[in-house]
Amino acid sequence: MDEPELIIEQGLQNHMQMIKQSKGVPGVREDRYNEGFQVRHCALSLVGEPIIYPEINRFVDILHQKHISSFLVTNAQFPEQMRALRPITQLYISVDASNPEDLKRVGRPLFDDYWTRYLECIDVIREKRQRTVYRLTLIKDFNVVDMAGYVKLIHRGQPSFVEVKGVTFCGGKKPQLGMKNVPWHSEVVAFCKELENQLGGEYGLAAEHEHSCCVLLAKKSEFYVNGQWRTWIDYDRFNELALSGEAFGASDYSLPTPHWAVFGAEEQGFDPQEQRFKARKPYVGGGC
Repeated sequence: MDEPELIIEQGLQNHMQMIKQSKGVPGVREDRYNEGFQVRHCALSLVGEPIIYPEINRFVDILHQKHISSFLVTNAQFPEQMRALRPITQLYISVDASNPEDLKRVGRPLFDDYWTRYLECIDVIREKRQRTVYRLTLIKDFNVVDMAGYVKLIHRGQPSFVEVKGVTFCGGKKPQLGMKNVPWHSEVVAFCKELENQLGGEYGLAAEHEHSCCVLLAKKSEFYVNGQWRTWIDYDRFNELALSGEAFGASDYSLPTPHWAVFGAEEQGFDPQEQRFKARKPYVGGGC
């Protein structure tokens, strides 16, 4: 087993090498290029199941000491490890389905008692005081029908946020999923509006990002203050709180949501101060 210091050191080195490769690429701004060397965030989600790394607490402690945020995603199968996890910036669980049958079909769990583990992890989410998220990936014809089941799971776990995103088609010679299973942003919005309605006002449509086909619902009691959504993160404040050793909650390091990111804004999540770079010639090729 690699020690967390080694993993982080090599991860930072590899990150720097990736940034260096972008020097001179059309559209890369010099200020953003330089900013890329100041690592601020770590996503523990892309490969494997990070929650079962035996030194995960040491790992995130080192991140926070370096003022790097910690975003961890788990597939909701390891409740004891989740319970033992120290405060991190944001803890996600993948809520791939709302009932045992769909979870087995979509998530293909490894354990026979997968549904029991799933529900235990949802109960752990309720115990956590920091930012917690249900991550719903919508797949047409697979997991979009049982709305009542999702509502029941949200009421049970009381997450800070429910992030709903359309599935991304990744191609392949014989894919189980195709473009026909990828919802449009408008379909994700329609799903979220119905979910908000069935949740009875406890959660509200807080933010969206049309390009990512993603909508965020947030708990109103924590993140809707004086008529304003506060879904963004004060990372410096989080690091202070995490290193202090004192108890703190999600609302202690929240910031107001920019007007262009609020759900229903004309910009649909695009920062108007940014500028897109488009290639001179359109891409022509197979697939998408």
